[in-house]
Amino acid sequence: MILAGVCTSFVKILKEAPMKVQGMVAWAVSELAANHPKCQDAFLQHNVIRLLVSHIAFETVQEHSKYAVASKMSIHSVVMDKKTNDTSSQDPPDATAAKPVVGCSGTAGTSSSSAAAPGPSSARPTSLAGTRVHNASMSAASTRGRESEDPEIKAYLKSHAARALGTLATGNPAICKNITESRALLCFSILLEKATCDVRYNSAMALMEICRVAEQNPELRRSAFKPTSPSARAVVDQLLRVVEKADYDELLVPCITCLGCLSRTFRATETRVIGPLVRLLDEREAEVSLEAAAALTKFASTENYLHVDHCKAIVAHGGAKHLVQHVYFGEQAVQTAALILVCFLAHNVPDSEELVQAEILTVLDWACKQGYMSQDPLIESLLPEAKIRMELYQSRVAKGYY
Repeated sequence: MILAGVCTSFVKILKEAPMKVQGMVAWAVSELAANHPKCQDAFLQHNVIRLLVSHIAFETVQEHSKYAVASKMSIHSVVMDKKTNDTSSQDPPDATAAKPVVGCSGTAGTSSSSAAAPGPSSARPTSLAGTRVHNASMSAASTRGRESEDPEIKAYLKSHAARALGTLATGNPAICKNITESRALLCFSILLEKATCDVRYNSAMALMEICRVAEQNPELRRSAFKPTSPSARAVVDQLLRVVEKADYDELLVPCITCLGCLSRTFRATETRVIGPLVRLLDEREAEVSLEAAAALTKFASTENYLHVDHCKAIVAHGGAKHLVQHVYFGEQAVQTAALILVCFLAHNVPDSEELVQAEILTVLDWACKQGYMSQDPLIESLLPEAKIRMELYQSRVAKGYY
């Protein structure tokens, strides 16, 4: 299909077709990208990303005209075109147009056909201003038509455009860079707050895919999610809003995942993130507790430059007592995730009094005796060292060194 030129057809539809048809094409793009990842780069080369962003930006941010399919005409271009026309109208007509031509018989005479149709040199330059004004008026009419469209159709298009951007972004740093260099992040943050259910969900999923790529790509992470970026701050604010609300819905898990993937973008002074994630460890739903533990592990991991600060924050917010409960009584997946986080805490802040009070050393001793837990490669590498550090600290306390 790609070789047959489907990208060109999709581009034309995403530019000019009715919104419902554009929504169907956006769905088709998402399906192709999801099932045939090799299509991603072809869509990028044909500028499909920009068109999809224009559709989620429409009526979402004020500057959506930056991504509009039909570009608006600037006043400067009108003035320049007018100046060109005035200059060309003052040029004298070509003298050769009035000269007689030699006929086939060799007699001199004026050619009536030459007089009726002047040569190329006497042709006046075509005015671009009129054409551009016409295009601008057509664009305005098209925009008015889109604005008066059924809200359900608008939501349908936004939903599938967001879904398409998410599937295109999956595992593709180039497309993620293209998306984040637009106003898409700001659009996603607004849609996450104000849009209808499907649009919100697909926006959250698109953000999750972008954040997953950013986690593995330092260049993208630094450019798209630097702390001083207004768009990045808007995204984090909305992710935190969902996590703090803690309603178990389709948005919660993707938002937790996003915060975990962005763990290395937060400064030590950013204190808003750890607390809400720790509170989710006390969630009844195993899926939420599992994702919260996995996200916090990315903060506590030694790969995170601020891992000691983050571990102290996790402990200070009461994370140890929740983790102990999960290690003893949680489902196996939650149990494993909780134990990994416990190991990082014991490794990074073994001198924490809260860990002693939570009897983390006892938990580590118990875990060492559970054969199925040691089968996890990460636990196998972390558990012995974490246990040694906790034992060393407690022995020093017993001898009065602390």
